Amino acid sequence: MNSVVFLNILRFILLVLTQVLIFNTLNFMGFINPMVYVIFLYWYPIKGNRGVFMLTAFLLGLIIDLFSDTLALHALATLTAAYARPLIMRFCFGVNYEFQNFSFKNTTKVQRLTFLALLVLVHQMVFFFLEILSFSHLLLILKKIFATSLVTIFLCSLFSSLFSPKSE
Repeated sequence: MNSVVFLNILRFILLVLTQVLIFNTLNFMGFINPMVYVIFLYWYPIKGNRGVFMLTAFLLGLIIDLFSDTLALHALATLTAAYARPLIMRFCFGVNYEFQNFSFKNTTKVQRLTFLALLVLVHQMVFFFLEILSFSHLLLILKKIFATSLVTIFLCSLFSSLFSPKSE
């Protein structure tokens, strides 16, 4: 088995377990629940098969939904963020990411953090707009998006610095 495939399977399983067993039980200030599994979309190989990536993102969200009892909200939010990933990469890295020799080690930390933050923000926006599903509670939606995104970005950047290869 290819080492990249094995690494992605291992990350998938560990992120699901971490989200379900640790972060789903946390509830900071009554409404902040970090969703660190989104870092899988950040870690997935850039030149990977897009169809496999979309299916994997959907399965990741669906498995989180099964354990969280959230009626496919995670699946839809994760799938939307995965679909928007090439647009976000083009915004953060320019057209350079489309070249064969593109690597994260050739980018700055600000670009990588912006990429991660935009992925998390797209995910959180879709999730909370669909969770509350009412524009009369717009301030509550924005509060949840802002607070949860900040905590999620902090934890994901911490995980990224701890568990990413040193070549990044």
